[in-house]
Amino acid sequence: MRPSFVRRSLIGFLLSSVLGLAPASAQVSWTHVGADEGNTRASAADQITPANVDQLRQAWSWQPEDRPRPEYGTTPGSFTSTPIMIDGTVFVSSNYNRVAALDPATGEEKWVFDPRAYEGGMPTLGGGFRHRGVTVLRDGDDLRIFLASRFRLFCLDAATGEVVPSFGEGGIVDLSRDLIWSIEQSHFEFNAAPVMFKDLVIVGSAVGDRVIYRRTPPGDVRAYNAHTGALVWSFHTIPQEGEFGSQSWENESWRYTGATNVWAGVTVDEANERVYLPVGNPTNSYYGGSRLGDNLFAESIVALDANTGERDWHFQIVHHGVWDYDLPTQPMLMSITVEGRDIDAIAQLTKQGLIFTFDRLTGEPVWPIEEREVPQSDVPGERTAPTQPFPTQPPNVLPQAGMTGDDLFDLTPELAAAAREAMNGLRTGPLYTPPSLEGSLVRPGGGGAINWGGGAYDPDTGYLYVKTSNMPAVFTLAKFDPQTTRNPFADTDDPDYVGYDTVTGRRPTFEGGLPLNRPPYAYLVAVDMNAGTIAWRVPFGRGSDRIRNHPGLADVEVPDRLGTPGAPGGFVTAGGLYFAGGGEDALYAFDKVTGEELWHGALIERSTATPMTYETDDGQQFVLIATGSGANQELVAFSLP
Repeated sequence: MRPSFVRRSLIGFLLSSVLGLAPASAQVSWTHVGADEGNTRASAADQITPANVDQLRQAWSWQPEDRPRPEYGTTPGSFTSTPIMIDGTVFVSSNYNRVAALDPATGEEKWVFDPRAYEGGMPTLGGGFRHRGVTVLRDGDDLRIFLASRFRLFCLDAATGEVVPSFGEGGIVDLSRDLIWSIEQSHFEFNAAPVMFKDLVIVGSAVGDRVIYRRTPPGDVRAYNAHTGALVWSFHTIPQEGEFGSQSWENESWRYTGATNVWAGVTVDEANERVYLPVGNPTNSYYGGSRLGDNLFAESIVALDANTGERDWHFQIVHHGVWDYDLPTQPMLMSITVEGRDIDAIAQLTKQGLIFTFDRLTGEPVWPIEEREVPQSDVPGERTAPTQPFPTQPPNVLPQAGMTGDDLFDLTPELAAAAREAMNGLRTGPLYTPPSLEGSLVRPGGGGAINWGGGAYDPDTGYLYVKTSNMPAVFTLAKFDPQTTRNPFADTDDPDYVGYDTVTGRRPTFEGGLPLNRPPYAYLVAVDMNAGTIAWRVPFGRGSDRIRNHPGLADVEVPDRLGTPGAPGGFVTAGGLYFAGGGEDALYAFDKVTGEELWHGALIERSTATPMTYETDDGQQFVLIATGSGANQELVAFSLP
């Protein structure tokens, strides 16, 4: 039997339909990229339910004016933005970091602000030009929009789209200043939205993985006065001389190691006056011979006093990372009950597919975390950590992490034999098998089981919903050679600093592009956060027709859902549904209690973002998702007839 909260939604819908009553007028906003400051991606919207979701149809669409700009050498990347909706307006950022204000019922443009980010040329980030959202501040009767673009922070009037001249210098703060050392501005980026705490605007940063030289842009997290633009505090994710954690950077490598940045965004706990940082990896992403030691606060969750930026507690999730397993998504705030104990918790999702859950007040793990022995590197000069932390609960969202012969493609005996042959010569093993000179077959790869799409936490069910990818990668290292490198952002003056870098070569595929591992290649997983268990796991997405139509599978009944891997995530509603696009040319809706796929709506372009939802003043619910890339991008809105 369906729980009472869904029955109430169905009863309300049926009564409204039978009696001809319009829904009660109540706007349901989406005020943050992650729905709320706790990044739950949960909405109180309940007009769309399992009973009527099959009636969804496209209501409107909006196309950003982002096109290749040959004069600057720029091309838009994937449209990854999640809009916000507040005070009867949708605000969305485009790949070129433009901000548009749209009518939530029609998609009609109210205004567009262009920071002209393309004038700086292509970013150094993998994936090129992309942006994931903006944030808002209510300033008396006024609403302000904050946009982090390239190395600048803009403050806009939400009513007009014009810069607020009293902020910074003419409405702009130069974020390339106030760091622990001077930087190359073109190597410093932002793609996540800033966050607000009281009258502070707090920013992390993004640094491309290919940027490898001494003193690359550091990952300082900073808070600025939201009215004046003055710097209020700064936290060094790479602790400097005398600071806590600096001893974990051997040979004083804290003096010159960069990145270690918070690119995924920050989570705010307003009630407890804290912010939580999901910290990324240092330079170099796959070789740490120039930064021996555990490298605090890299790949750690760090809790700070939001007023001062002082560290309250931290937990390092990866010691001395060499897998590109940087923390990819904002941590999530939730209230859970474990063995009769009510806990204000915080959950950090990871690329490894592990979920680390803490009491957010004390930093104590909700379930025990064990340090377990992991395979060691044999690359000259490298020294990986002997152990890595594993939470005992919940289980990994992947059925199996790591890669061995037991995980290979097996839809036919012939293809199983070919996959085993293709794996020969590669190093394989469990999670945390390190990169190697011969090539290591690892799962998940640097794209992760979970990426920036993160999860969605539903307080009704107590379930954390995670759309996951199940794809391996081959990590091959080679001695860095300035004469042959294809990396324009690696140091050619000090090759010993780079040491070893990843090289292209063997891929985790065989027989013309079949993945080495068996399907499905993506799942939707519901994790019961009160019990610390997997409630259900179902394949997500139709998957690749290239696999489906492979000649070696001509006589095979291929699974209907091969799974579509991708970084975007989804959201959950009080109406009983979970929505996600997940990298496919469709938007999906699932029953949030059972995991049953209830509906999918076709998209002209591939979905490239995490969707969101809201209800307008007249009670009409809309679901929005960004799609496409390059010159073909579209923000699509669905609603009931």
